[in-house]
Amino acid sequence: MDFTFDERTEELRDRLLTFMDEFVYPVEHLFHDQALRTDARWERPAAMAELKRQARARGLWNLFLGGDQGAGLTNAQYAPLAEITGWSPEVAPEALNCNPPDTGNMELLTLFGTEDQRERWLAPLLEGRIRSAYCMTEPAVASSDPANLRTTITDDGTHWVIDGVKWWSTGAMSSDCKLLVVMGTTDPDADSRNRHSLVLVPRDTPGVTVRRGLQIFGFEHGAHGGHAEIQFKGTRVPKNYLLGERGRGQALAQARLGPGRIHHCMRMVGMAERAIDLMCRRASERIAFGSPLADQGIIQHWIAESRVKVDQLRLYVLHAAWLIDTVGAQQARNEISAIKVAAPDVVGWIIDKAIQVHGAAGLAQDHPLAMLWAQARTMRFIDGADEVHRMVVAARELHRHGGADAVRAGSAGVRCLTG
Repeated sequence: MDFTFDERTEELRDRLLTFMDEFVYPVEHLFHDQALRTDARWERPAAMAELKRQARARGLWNLFLGGDQGAGLTNAQYAPLAEITGWSPEVAPEALNCNPPDTGNMELLTLFGTEDQRERWLAPLLEGRIRSAYCMTEPAVASSDPANLRTTITDDGTHWVIDGVKWWSTGAMSSDCKLLVVMGTTDPDADSRNRHSLVLVPRDTPGVTVRRGLQIFGFEHGAHGGHAEIQFKGTRVPKNYLLGERGRGQALAQARLGPGRIHHCMRMVGMAERAIDLMCRRASERIAFGSPLADQGIIQHWIAESRVKVDQLRLYVLHAAWLIDTVGAQQARNEISAIKVAAPDVVGWIIDKAIQVHGAAGLAQDHPLAMLWAQARTMRFIDGADEVHRMVVAARELHRHGGADAVRAGSAGVRCLTG
């Protein structure tokens, strides 16, 4: 592999680094302050509109999306750009219209949406004029296995009728959220792979009730539009609001989750790099027992280990991105699961050490480390729990060495999630 970035990637990197210095870092405090407002904690400061305007003017818009709809970048080209946005995960991805869950929903609409669906919802999402949410996880079941999902989507002839409760529906607390992408059971008697479908539900549809917003370790995650618990009770949408084919919900979900997982990992490399930057600055400036912390052997060990770990992770992520570009996400699913395990583990370790170097200050709002740690820890659940992805990797490794019989029992419960 040639690890040299091509000319276009280098140009975009330079442009994005300048954008971060000039526009993103100077306004980070505004977004932290907004999160403390009880009356509007899920809304975005006015500064976001200006950030979006500046990003579009600089050609830093929809970088995640290939083809004519987006910037036309490969995953390998996008990886170093997503890493840079990971330095400010609460601000930068949204400023570039590259923030989840909108990215995944835009990809779904691009791949499977009808012309009418793309005109009604994809166009304003691509413009950054609305937000969206993805409603899959449920409070009453282990949602890592979609066969457990209890939300029903019933065909009554002219409409779909939705009943059930979803939670951790990222994006739904924002007033800008206009679309809910909902997974539920349409064909309960079909096999576990073909019983679910996705429907598009306008957020203001009668029968949709946002019960509450959920915090993650005390953070509201306004950057992602908050995390909602939503009840659907007799919620009716027209039949043409079905996304893709009936019974293909899991297949569509995997088409969405594969790129989404690697995008998370790309940004996490940037989160780790910012933690290392903060750790080194603190170690050089803070005096304890008559000398800088940087003179302490244990601190040097943490810094060295952090550099080794993050560079290893970056190469792993780039390799997975290259595989998606060359053989497709389906063939790269083992590597995607592997980096989804590796990234939170590595990045969480690095941020933990950066917090330790900062002492009590690392816990406070004066530094972004607590927010970064909360996001890194959350990634052990998002888009599939660590344990499930480890099952995927182990099952395929055992299959390579021992044949299908060796892993039949262990892999059977993994298929629903992995496709």
